[in-house]
Amino acid sequence: MIDRRLQHVVTTARFGSFTAAAERAGVTQSAITKSVADLERQLGYSIFNRTARGVLMTAEGRIFVERASRLLDEAQDMLRGASQKSDPFAGVLRIGVCPASLEWLLAEPLAKLNKQHPTIRLEIVGDSFDKILEQLRSGGVDVALGYDDAFKGQPDLRREAMQPLRTTFFARHGHPILSCGAVTPAQIAKYAIVSPSASLPYDNVWRQLYAELGFDAQDRMHIIDYFPIVERIVAKTDAISLVAIPYTHTGIFKKRFATLELVDTLPAAPICCAIRLRSNPRPAVRAFIEACRERIPSSDIDAAM
Repeated sequence: MIDRRLQHVVTTARFGSFTAAAERAGVTQSAITKSVADLERQLGYSIFNRTARGVLMTAEGRIFVERASRLLDEAQDMLRGASQKSDPFAGVLRIGVCPASLEWLLAEPLAKLNKQHPTIRLEIVGDSFDKILEQLRSGGVDVALGYDDAFKGQPDLRREAMQPLRTTFFARHGHPILSCGAVTPAQIAKYAIVSPSASLPYDNVWRQLYAELGFDAQDRMHIIDYFPIVERIVAKTDAISLVAIPYTHTGIFKKRFATLELVDTLPAAPICCAIRLRSNPRPAVRAFIEACRERIPSSDIDAAM
């Protein structure tokens, strides 16, 4: 059978620490640590860099974990035997979302996917771009959904384009900026901005603008992915944030907030699904991507970022 050390290494890469890997594998942390160390000695290089917050894969380690992950997935497929042949969609589909504030986009696609293929078991992980990227490369997730510009510079990934997400700025009722009529980016930049992580190209635009106005972006930007927290901050302060346009038409939004009239409309933010370039996506992954294409059209978005 397959060397158990491979499972320990892949689990550690997927969960980012020896402690989390031990909990997942049902063994002690010392067992995981020893297993990984034994394998590193045999290979002659480090798979992980150890940090106070967990582990990070080395360049050599990433290549090893990718190969080990594929090997374990293929072994699992083989052991499913006849049941896998009769239903190629059966099993766990691991989906990463970055930033986590985009999870709402999956409501309709996953409803369609689950109806068409009820044997798929879903695992949804929402996190920052860097963490989801690491999990995608290590096999911790099968497919990732996020901003296309964030994934664009990753040569080892293949991107499947979705319809772009249309957004606008919003502020609390009574905010001073609402008396300005049509506002410019420079006027907006006078206030703190709440932005989701890895929300390219918006991040770079605002950081550059803050620099031109003599502000340090770190002093002016909140990076928050959980939208209820974003709403709370905007409602209680003069901070301004982004919101998906269809959500602005709901009564819940109108009761507490107002959109800003912009001199220039914001460009739509392209969304994509990303998969590993060297992997052959399973039927469940292909079905998920197709469901996203059908159920994330810009005209049908009906929830908050």
